[in-house]
Amino acid sequence: MKLQVQPKLIIHGGAGSSLHGKGGVEVVRRSLHTIVEEVYSLLLCGATASEAAVQGCLMLEDDPRFNSGTGSVLQSDGQIRMSASLMDGALGRFSGVINVSRVKNPIELAQFLQNSPDRVLSDLGSAELARELQIPIYNALTELRLQEWIQERQDNFKSTMANVVAEPELVETSNARRGTIGVVVLDTYGNLAAGTSTGGKGFERIGRVSDSAMPAGNYATSNAAVSCTGIGEDIIDECLAARIVVRVTDGMPLKDAMQRSFAEAHQNKRDLGAIALDTNGAIAWGKTSEILLAAYHNGEKIGDTLEWSGNELIGYS
Repeated sequence: MKLQVQPKLIIHGGAGSSLHGKGGVEVVRRSLHTIVEEVYSLLLCGATASEAAVQGCLMLEDDPRFNSGTGSVLQSDGQIRMSASLMDGALGRFSGVINVSRVKNPIELAQFLQNSPDRVLSDLGSAELARELQIPIYNALTELRLQEWIQERQDNFKSTMANVVAEPELVETSNARRGTIGVVVLDTYGNLAAGTSTGGKGFERIGRVSDSAMPAGNYATSNAAVSCTGIGEDIIDECLAARIVVRVTDGMPLKDAMQRSFAEAHQNKRDLGAIALDTNGAIAWGKTSEILLAAYHNGEKIGDTLEWSGNELIGYS
């Protein structure tokens, strides 16, 4: 059995171009810090990496400000379809659901599938699983997301995706906004896990699949764990989460793996972000977008990336 280590934690609530002024920053900061504090207390009480990752995802899914669970964006036909995945680094096991509807917390289905012989289910399979588990039918729609969709419909869906954060002021929907939530954990036993959940881009073609239920967007081994956010197609094209984790597994320090991977993504004109941890407790994050909505606990204090800007592609603690 591994010796106990200092647990570490980093979460994200999406990436984008801006928040609506300082007020928006402070509101998102309170939401993220509250979740970090609660999940970190669970880790100190002995929760496993997977348990903590799921709990963090549950809390982020239940916050209507973020695009996952309650507050998910609507697709072009006005329906909500969510995707989520969980990867346990110690077990090397990935599970997820794709385009599931009418459930409160898609990450719960991904968690159940960790112990299933069939570990990734699409829409119909996810719906059948929810019925088998007797999960209550739930409407994840919020008024802000509905109004956002109505506004876009009036503009004939000129935007390719929805706002990363739902806020009362319905400003223009920018192509540089997108939302996903993610949690990456190193537990006191030295094990890693990553969970990611999303409502999708918003306004997309029916049947479009997000990176969040793929190893491209959510991946973990016993060496490193990564959760991604941004334009799903860009993340898939870079195979970003798996690329970073494989580089660390092959012996590259996490900081260097993040730097190289984000330099490549930047050169390829991708629009994305990621959070990461390695087995030594190094915390890192990266972005090619303007902002990354992330917060972390480094074992001593809580910090965040909400006002991190400039030309740096990565940051670390």
